[in-house]
Amino acid sequence: MRLNKYTTKDYTELGQTYQLVLPLSLEGFVPEDDSVRLLSHQLEDLDYTKLYLAYSAKGRNPAVDPKTMFKILTYAYSQNIYSSRKIEKACKRDINFMWILSGQKAPDHSTIARFRTGFLAEACEDLFYQMVRNLAAIGELGKETVFIDGTKLEACANKYTFVWKKSVGKWEEKMFAKITQAVDLVNREYIKDFFIEKESRGKDLQKVFDFLDSYCKEHRIAFVYGRGKRKSKHQKYHELFRRFLDRQLLYDLHNSRFHGRNSYSKTDIDATFMHMKDDHMRNAQLKPGYNIQIAVDSEYVVAADIFQDRNDVWTLVPFLKYMEEKLGFRYPSVTADSGYESEEGYSYLKENKQVPYIKPQTYEKWKKRSFKKDISKRENMDYDRKADTYTCHGGKKLSPLYIKKQKSKSGYESEVTVYGCEDCIGCPHKEKCTKAKGNKRLYVSKSFIEKRQESYENILSEKGTVYRMNRSIQVEGAFGVLKNDYEFQRFLLRGKTKVKLEILLLCMGYNLNKLHAKIQNERTESYLFPLKTA
Repeated sequence: MRLNKYTTKDYTELGQTYQLVLPLSLEGFVPEDDSVRLLSHQLEDLDYTKLYLAYSAKGRNPAVDPKTMFKILTYAYSQNIYSSRKIEKACKRDINFMWILSGQKAPDHSTIARFRTGFLAEACEDLFYQMVRNLAAIGELGKETVFIDGTKLEACANKYTFVWKKSVGKWEEKMFAKITQAVDLVNREYIKDFFIEKESRGKDLQKVFDFLDSYCKEHRIAFVYGRGKRKSKHQKYHELFRRFLDRQLLYDLHNSRFHGRNSYSKTDIDATFMHMKDDHMRNAQLKPGYNIQIAVDSEYVVAADIFQDRNDVWTLVPFLKYMEEKLGFRYPSVTADSGYESEEGYSYLKENKQVPYIKPQTYEKWKKRSFKKDISKRENMDYDRKADTYTCHGGKKLSPLYIKKQKSKSGYESEVTVYGCEDCIGCPHKEKCTKAKGNKRLYVSKSFIEKRQESYENILSEKGTVYRMNRSIQVEGAFGVLKNDYEFQRFLLRGKTKVKLEILLLCMGYNLNKLHAKIQNERTESYLFPLKTA
């Protein structure tokens, strides 16, 4: 093919010669107050020992220094750039990224992807909490209370790759009935005593199949396939138990992946199907996702973790333990919304001498007139503490019958006192009071009621009012920025470890942007927003 000057690969031949303009360094092109300078300064002093240990001592050196690569990724996440190909493009075209590289060759997308998913996966958590401790050292964290909240983010998994625990159990039971019948036929045919137990059905099936396989080989049973061919009964038994065994192995694989969940995704086995807050289809469709928990202090994200449970209530205690382990100190109080209320959570906070500022789940209902007029509610009955009895609207006594012990999903044991009315027969208020055919019963956890009342009084205090207002501003505001301003609606990586890496990078970018904004607006060392006065 003939080339002319307009089709050459070197495009400098098409234009005129430009004069070289000073300065040659990019230092003059980056403003003195740009956030990239603050980011580089804050990340420069971190200890990168764990990151460098991820690299092998043998072989060639990395194309770009790992510390520089970490700065590039953190800055990219702070600027809403998440794709490795877009980060590569930014390194070649964006002055701030070039300034971070400091003359090093721009990494390609595969180098960025390998660094993010391979080398950085284990070290990112350590680097994040180093940065949080640095914020505490310069006086940017109030350490007075911590605001906790969670949200659900969609996983990088296909929507229709669900595996349901209930469905697996149903089909497994149906197959077990067929297996039992088939084993009886095999025992009669070959005069054997095979037996299949539910707990060891996989091993038992393997024994039956191994016997049939060896029998066919020993007696040289010819296997036939295709139309017009008649299979022997030995081949039919062999193929039948081969199918049983394959299906049982598949069911065992599914059951091993649930880990206490009711579902998981085939394309990301760590993701759980759950309702998302942003339901654009408006049909309450379940999507594979993760429950993201963050803790905020003085507008900075001080801790973040990934959970597979759809309910926030089971995440509070493990998240507080994880946060204390990583930060090295314990907050004197915890502020959270009603989704975290539980007796287990209250008990843990009391044991660790942390003051709860948790809104009761019935907080909004207590304000309604309909609730105050509902005679069936325990709160609207008179309680005699000495006699330990409730008095209903009809003047009847509800006395304790027995104490029932309950065990939660996490293994926490609680005591519930069951109260029963002395006689509801002929009471004119029974229809409004209870739907039971017999006498009315109340199920009361005294310990939970006592701790709930304490938390309720805390949130109504002057300090509690300030905390509740700041919770909605700081932690809910942080999620608003991450999901809407940063446009992070869906993870790019798969697996719990890599998903956590992404959320930590995002929170690091958020913290550095927040520090930059506070410095520019002269708001450093400001911890709580004050209440507005009329």
